[in-house]
Amino acid sequence: MNNLLQKGQSMFTRYFAFFYVAVFLIWMKTYIAQITQFRLGVEGPFQHFLLFINPLGSSFLFLGLALFFKGRKKYSWLMVIYFLLSVLLYSNILYYRFFNDFITLPTLTQTKNAGEIGGSVVSLLKPYDFLFFIDFFLLLALLASRFITIEVRDVNRRKAGALFSLSLAISCANLGLAEIDRPELLTRGFDRNYIVKYLGMYNYTIYDAVQSTQASAQRVMANSDDITEVNNYTKSNYAKPNPDYFGLGKGMNVVYFHLESFQNFLIDYKLHGEEVTPFLNSMTKDKNTVYFDNFFHQTAHGKTSDAEFMLENSLYGLPQGSAFMTKSLNTYQAAPAILGTHGYTSAVFHGNSGSFWNRDEIYKSFGYDKFFDSSYYQMDPEDLAQYGLMDKPFLKESMPLLKSLPQPFYTKFITVTNHFPFPIDKKDASIEPHTTGVSSVDSYFQTARYADEAFKQFFASLEKDGLLDHTIIIMYGDHYGISKDNNKQMEQVLGKEITPFESTGLQRVPLLIRVPGLVGGVNHEYGGQIDLLPTLLHLLGIDTKEYVQFGTDLFSKQHDDLIPFRNGDFVSSTITSIDGKFYDSTTGMELGIDKLAKAEKGRNMAEEKLLLSDRVVNGDLLRFYNPEGFVSVDRSKYNYHQK
Repeated sequence: MNNLLQKGQSMFTRYFAFFYVAVFLIWMKTYIAQITQFRLGVEGPFQHFLLFINPLGSSFLFLGLALFFKGRKKYSWLMVIYFLLSVLLYSNILYYRFFNDFITLPTLTQTKNAGEIGGSVVSLLKPYDFLFFIDFFLLLALLASRFITIEVRDVNRRKAGALFSLSLAISCANLGLAEIDRPELLTRGFDRNYIVKYLGMYNYTIYDAVQSTQASAQRVMANSDDITEVNNYTKSNYAKPNPDYFGLGKGMNVVYFHLESFQNFLIDYKLHGEEVTPFLNSMTKDKNTVYFDNFFHQTAHGKTSDAEFMLENSLYGLPQGSAFMTKSLNTYQAAPAILGTHGYTSAVFHGNSGSFWNRDEIYKSFGYDKFFDSSYYQMDPEDLAQYGLMDKPFLKESMPLLKSLPQPFYTKFITVTNHFPFPIDKKDASIEPHTTGVSSVDSYFQTARYADEAFKQFFASLEKDGLLDHTIIIMYGDHYGISKDNNKQMEQVLGKEITPFESTGLQRVPLLIRVPGLVGGVNHEYGGQIDLLPTLLHLLGIDTKEYVQFGTDLFSKQHDDLIPFRNGDFVSSTITSIDGKFYDSTTGMELGIDKLAKAEKGRNMAEEKLLLSDRVVNGDLLRFYNPEGFVSVDRSKYNYHQK
């Protein structure tokens, strides 16, 4: 026994032995986490091999930074770096469970939201999560045991250089192999899933930091010439308004209903023999309402804020982080400012803190006259949801505020009850939960019913106060409610297999546009949130030709039905692109070789739209362009705090 102990001690008398154990543990943990916690779409032995080796080079690189420290400090710093890598990995696991995406550098700046999402984080925890840190404590125990003899001598520089050369060689070989399977991986890196799958979590972090830094540098380098190409593109892709709809709502009030986490499958869905959303179902048949049943959310990291950003500006949300958080001081030509030049008063109603998603700052750049946040409402504890005031008291208390606005007004109501993880008290639930066995899925139908009842209540108030007959009402879903992690449960909900094609179809959200005098019905046109602004402006009789907008009027005969997603996929009425594969949008069958050229053209068009929009936002290019008749926003004129 003593001989065995002595052999063990002699094995760890040199620092590198302990270092290699640490590298092995973080490598294996990361590989296991990548294959079990993320849905990376790994196919075939080659991709599995890449997933296996991709944490190795970065593990050597990051842990190797401890070699720069002398004496005992190199052990301490090795443990610090190991712990930080573990925290980074686990943070991405939690983030992925909620957003189906990976953390980006701009996301880390969104600390204003941290205090608001505590309940959601708790619901994401799993009983086995402690295993993601057990290796760290094993290393600590090993370091404190008799097996370790601390090597005070500094690490030889030649050995350190050899180690960093090894890490670089592994990473370069990894990238080279990845390029064989996925050409232009880094230059066409729209999908973070691809980066993690081929290069690993830690190399993705380096890639993201570089991308974010480049995006920040774009504003500094931008000049007035940069807007010319963008302007030429949007004008060449301008869709003329349909004369049957142009100006149909001229001079009317506008009310946006932001349907939190509403997916389109809820429309006409029955649970336990009952309609989940009876009021919204009735609105799809309203004589003055057009219901778009092929309308998709296009949000990314910003989720709700991305949806708002698109409907206000017809610009895409960012590939990393939220424009609401990182680009709030930009120059915009948003709906409130445009309509302000036509005599409209603008306001947002939201029963949550004004600082959440940085709304109290970016709304100034949009030109919103008023922002009624939680400080304007009676925030009784029994009426609070996780993210603010529940929908029924929120909408009830909003009516006096709405009636106080000079008409015509442009307004937006942001609801919160139907938000993950969809908690609801029994006293507020008017339908029994689903029976999938996953609480956040089962209660989703109860919170959706509650929200539906709140909308019905609000419509009745509008009618009672004489506003309904001269108000355009647009109800739209902001993003998915049930994530792809719950596709197995969704198979039970919908009674069919959720293939990648079906999963993409579940990204449809409701869009209902009610205009007094409009001939209602179901419209099967494909569209996305990027199309809302030009559609509304044309209904109000305001031509969008001179504005930089990437969406097109849904009612226009020239409407562009290609819908890009932030990960590089796209959907149109004919082709659906998912993870590099192309499908027939009608049948769901994979396209034959004869149609791939058209599909590739669609993908290139989708990428061009995203790139040009990103150029506008990252470069703050609208500061160099002012359409005729538009009055630029002066942020200093706005103060949303009650006096």
